[in-house]
Amino acid sequence: MSASCFKLVLLQCVCLLSFPAKAELVDSYGIYRHSITNTHWEQTARDISVYDNPYKISLFSAAQGEDSARLWSQTKSVGAYGLGVAGFLALLPSELTHWEKSDVNLLDKWRDNVRGGPVWDRDVFGINYIGHPYFGGVYYQAARKSGYRQWDAFVYSFLMSTFYWEYGVEAFAETPSIQDLVVTPVLGWVYGEWAFNKEREIILGGGTVLGSERLGNTTLFFLDPIDSIGRGINSLIGKEVIKAGTGHVEFQTVAMSDGRQDKQFRFSVQYAIGTGKDIDGSIRHWDRQEITTNDPVDFGIVGLSFGSGYFGPDAEWDVDSGWGGNASLGLYFSRRFSARLSYGRAELKHLQSRRKITFENYSLDGQYYLFTQHNLRPFLTLGFGESMKEMDLKQKAFQVNTGVGLHYRLSPNWALQTDWRRYHSAKLMAQDDLISARVVYRFGRGEGYL
Repeated sequence: MSASCFKLVLLQCVCLLSFPAKAELVDSYGIYRHSITNTHWEQTARDISVYDNPYKISLFSAAQGEDSARLWSQTKSVGAYGLGVAGFLALLPSELTHWEKSDVNLLDKWRDNVRGGPVWDRDVFGINYIGHPYFGGVYYQAARKSGYRQWDAFVYSFLMSTFYWEYGVEAFAETPSIQDLVVTPVLGWVYGEWAFNKEREIILGGGTVLGSERLGNTTLFFLDPIDSIGRGINSLIGKEVIKAGTGHVEFQTVAMSDGRQDKQFRFSVQYAIGTGKDIDGSIRHWDRQEITTNDPVDFGIVGLSFGSGYFGPDAEWDVDSGWGGNASLGLYFSRRFSARLSYGRAELKHLQSRRKITFENYSLDGQYYLFTQHNLRPFLTLGFGESMKEMDLKQKAFQVNTGVGLHYRLSPNWALQTDWRRYHSAKLMAQDDLISARVVYRFGRGEGYL
């Protein structure tokens, strides 16, 4: 098990055992009362002019009434939890954590790791593409539940995963990872928004999953452990020291016919779906989860693609040309511009021995599209990255690449792409070619307003 995997599992297990998902603070009547600490972005009617600059960041200004105090409280909590877990890991045997231990000064080791990265890591698939997106989604929800729109929540997740974790806590033990820098916040956006809505769905359904309250509590914890831990700490201490929870969660007493007082849990959804109020003017409690918004930026800008390509390495690599697979993860900011992290891999034959050689390349690319109102859109691409042979860091070369391609829109969610890219390495004085075709999937509503 890698260090990253162990940390993810340990953090979840320690927190789950220490802070039950349904820990409660009680008032004088013995009823749990969530303090109202936040609202959701979609809950408040906003003038359409708010979206005139769709990628404007209000994360540091709370210009639209977002709950910056709650987010700051959550951020401090995340920092404390992470440092606590890191300290605990440092006490465990290296054979268990894979964290190197030596007499090297920790600050010097951090500097060396930061200077040595970022690198393309070799963690298993589940760590890079399930574990890291999960925690990216946890960061995302801290901002989303504090009243920020999706774009600001994504930016927050990016800042936390990059500077707090990759270049912060984890850099004391490992070199920052290229995949983690991109995958954690980008796929974390997709997971985080799903978990954000799934939590409401479970609560509106009575807090049970498959008819089980215990399973419901456990599921709610894992959907957002940071919020659950905050409520647990408040319960242990007996007062609110962490702004946690949601403004829509209420506990109330209802008088029963036999004179007893029944404690009931209520989750009020106050979004402007339909008329919004009953005839008597009271807020209607909706049993649906879809939220309508005029915000043009949502997780539909995230695109994931898979395909194949024909690799044509320069003779300097000493391998034949051949077919391989490729994938990309990117943000389609508009019909005019996108950016993506691309990865390609092929098993090519050595020119002399004819044995199979693993050839890889990865790059961060930007695309500029023409004829944006048409389904068929030519585009130009430009980027930089590295190519590598035999997964050996000593056999890699930094490259810049340029190319052209075609993007064909099948639907708001699906598209086809094909492109040709030429990679230039100053180190090897090499010119590599890659011709690829892929299927692109856009999450959510896909290609929306932008």
